[in-house]
Amino acid sequence: MPGRFFLTRPMSEIAQALGVRNNAESQLPRKNIQPGQEVTVLTESGLTPMRWGMIPVGRVNARGRPVMETIINARSETVFHKTAFEGVGRAVVPVDGWYEWTGEKRRKTAWRIASADGSPLLFAAITDSWQAPGGLQVDQFATVTCPPNADLEPIHHRMGVLLKPADVQTWLTGTEDDAKALARPWPDGMLQIEEATDVDWSGP
Repeated sequence: MPGRFFLTRPMSEIAQALGVRNNAESQLPRKNIQPGQEVTVLTESGLTPMRWGMIPVGRVNARGRPVMETIINARSETVFHKTAFEGVGRAVVPVDGWYEWTGEKRRKTAWRIASADGSPLLFAAITDSWQAPGGLQVDQFATVTCPPNADLEPIHHRMGVLLKPADVQTWLTGTEDDAKALARPWPDGMLQIEEATDVDWSGP
């Protein structure tokens, strides 16, 4: 499941691939997008910046206890009926790819995962707004995950739900059943996986 993203192509190219107007601000290439940072996502209203990581203030779990941790990924198997996610919206996160790690602490190997044909990857996500102290409203999102395909299984036990361009509008505005039907592993053979040895993990 995505723990960090990367996006180096211009936002104008992303907008063209999605068939939407480029109303997002230009941004510098980012090889290391971390949870807690701002990411441009697609909603019903168009491209808009949101914080990666949902602070579920006021939300409770099935036992009625407050959900305290910041959520960066949500399981597709429970996201549509778990109390903690009640009333969330949907968005699509367009990026060039993401990273996963294997191995033991201090000996971990980083893997860069992208589309085999070089096109952007479109992650399904859920959204909400958090009222921060002082009245500031923070729009935020978490990606949705599912079991891995055969390509990812040796690296991680989960992967993000990836969408075909033709399915983007269904995810954004379709019924709950329509959205559930899209929450499945990406077809095998459509991803490029390589060791990431050129990333400064402390930088952008």
